[in-house]
Amino acid sequence: MALRIIAGDLKGRKLRSVRGTKTRPTANRTREAIFNIIASQIPGSRVLDLFAGTGAFGIEALSRKAEAAVFIDIENDSIAALRANVKNLGLVQRTSIIRWDLIRNLNCLNSLKKPFDLVFMDPPYRTNMIEPTLQNLHLSQCLTDNTRVIVEHSLREPPKTWPLPFEISDQRRYGKTLVTFLDYMV
Repeated sequence: MALRIIAGDLKGRKLRSVRGTKTRPTANRTREAIFNIIASQIPGSRVLDLFAGTGAFGIEALSRKAEAAVFIDIENDSIAALRANVKNLGLVQRTSIIRWDLIRNLNCLNSLKKPFDLVFMDPPYRTNMIEPTLQNLHLSQCLTDNTRVIVEHSLREPPKTWPLPFEISDQRRYGKTLVTFLDYMV
């Protein structure tokens, strides 16, 4: 599948993909629908892209006037694709790329001064990574009241409970994918 930036300053530009089946890129239509829902929250925002893969979510936000983005992934192939995409699109100054195990903790964010306004989370399906990642996100103290967290997950893998202080504000189905919009309420 050819990944492209959907809108904004980088509209139409291609993204380098990760070879193989380790990553599952979000379909362009699904990404477009998500960005239509959160359009007013993007300009000037600080974005965190977890399980970033190619970086499509964070890069799309940057194209739509987000201030900065931090990308986190543990896979070397994903990190290489991210670095290439950020460099090729001229976004190096507005981004940070971190190789980190999100399930262990999010201590890699401790040195960052400003909190995030938007968080994209697209963990591998059927791995039970949603709840521990949300708990680590809360413990990291890198969010503000009303930070929007967008979680893409399988219809077959909705968490049994969404950990507090995350509250569901919306949920949308796109084929076999469920996108849950959470608000961080502290």
